[in-house]
Amino acid sequence: MVRTFAAIDVGSFELELGIYEISDKTGIRSIDHVKHVIALGRDTYNGGKIGYHLVEEMCEVLADFVCIMKEYQVEDYRAYATSAMREAKNSQIVLDQIKVRTGLEVRVISNSEQRFISYKAIAAKDAEFQKTIQKGTAIVDVGFGSMQVSLFDRDALVSTQNLPLGVLRLREILAHEHLTKEVEQLLLTEMVDNELVTFRKMYLKDRDIKNLIAIGEPILILYSRFDEEKRKDRVSIAEVNAVYDSLSRMTMDQIEETFDVNGEYAAMMLPTASIYKRMMEMTGAENMWLPGIMMTDGIAADYAEAKKLLKFNHSFSNDIIVTSRNMAKRYKCHMPHIQAVEQAALQVFDCLKKYHGMKERERLLLQIAADLHSCGKFVTMRDATECAYNLIMSTEIIGLSHVEREIVANVVRYHVQPFRYNQVQVLAKPSVYTRLVNPENLTLTIAKLIAILRLANSMDRSHKGKLADCRLVIRGSELVITTGYTGDVTVEAMSIAEKGDFFEEIFGIRPVLKQKKRV
Repeated sequence: MVRTFAAIDVGSFELELGIYEISDKTGIRSIDHVKHVIALGRDTYNGGKIGYHLVEEMCEVLADFVCIMKEYQVEDYRAYATSAMREAKNSQIVLDQIKVRTGLEVRVISNSEQRFISYKAIAAKDAEFQKTIQKGTAIVDVGFGSMQVSLFDRDALVSTQNLPLGVLRLREILAHEHLTKEVEQLLLTEMVDNELVTFRKMYLKDRDIKNLIAIGEPILILYSRFDEEKRKDRVSIAEVNAVYDSLSRMTMDQIEETFDVNGEYAAMMLPTASIYKRMMEMTGAENMWLPGIMMTDGIAADYAEAKKLLKFNHSFSNDIIVTSRNMAKRYKCHMPHIQAVEQAALQVFDCLKKYHGMKERERLLLQIAADLHSCGKFVTMRDATECAYNLIMSTEIIGLSHVEREIVANVVRYHVQPFRYNQVQVLAKPSVYTRLVNPENLTLTIAKLIAILRLANSMDRSHKGKLADCRLVIRGSELVITTGYTGDVTVEAMSIAEKGDFFEEIFGIRPVLKQKKRV
């Protein structure tokens, strides 16, 4: 079966439409691509709002996109907006105007979702991607609004950080000053280094980075048009330096002519080259792979995976889990206890499938909450869960939406504190940021996950893994936890009984610990 799909990216600097054919035989095939330059980010980053004249222009272009989609007889579409819309104070008004005037439902996605989607587009290039990430690899995604660096080690995503180094932001800062060419280059290098030096000290000191994977619209333009006769998808540090040196000697008119771009794009070529040059120098990467993917490619890949139209060999859920575990290690969590709680939480979740009504996504959120439930103790032992809430909300977990991160943070916060039904903080609007299985009642979802995490934590109350071999079964109105452990389990039994009240309130089932009799 072949499905025709449209991907729309409402970006910080341009609107893009990609038309794709998706099938299990041929994969994802691009059949048309249209873009329109519109600097939404300039209004947002400078004034905090998107001006009406840009809203007018955006609606006209998106209406044209709808016409193109009809011509291709598109069966389904996804329209995503990123940082410019995300940071605009009037984003709700703008989204409503788009809906009323074009019929398009545009969903604002968090930064972590945006980068995860782009990452899926790279993973769609299966053989090359798997080969590259076997050695230490950094995916460097430089956009118009910000820059994301994701580190891989032995096929697993271990860390990701967002830096305020988008080329449009840098260009806007430089535009406010009257600078000579030499001073501009010096200032640009200093601004880039200010962020990257800190990143290197915190995240690269123990990492051996061999490869850089460079994605994002600016790098795509830079290397696809610099030397079309010698176009290739892998470049060395020497070639990166050569591109930077050539750009630094060009005037704006020469850059426009060389790259066949307008003045808006031309002004961002040097900042783009500067960021990638310094990134390669700081990591010591031997080469840079340019897979040539765009945000719309990522949207198509994300859609294909969600609809099970294609199967990826790489486990994206595992990336999220590994990132969470590395976060737990960073905050000195007791990892044997973390693993015991995670295992117990998943056991309880799976045993209660007929009773909680939650799906795989909520299971993943529970797993992350189990991994991070004690991270607040790194800051203080007194108000550990409050600190944990703030740490989680301040840390980007790639692949999670803002709402999903708030769910995890609240589950961790209330797994010890008394649960307050009417005071749970879920600030983001689900209809804007995410598509949860049960977006109408997030409080109930959080309460269910809290009840499970509390019980799981009680099952390893002594931090000695006494119930590692336990088996769970529901008998009538009881969840019977049976263990063959022959030692004393009084601490676990008391804790399970204490947490059992809330568990029974949520699920109508009482957890009971039973020890097999000694022979």
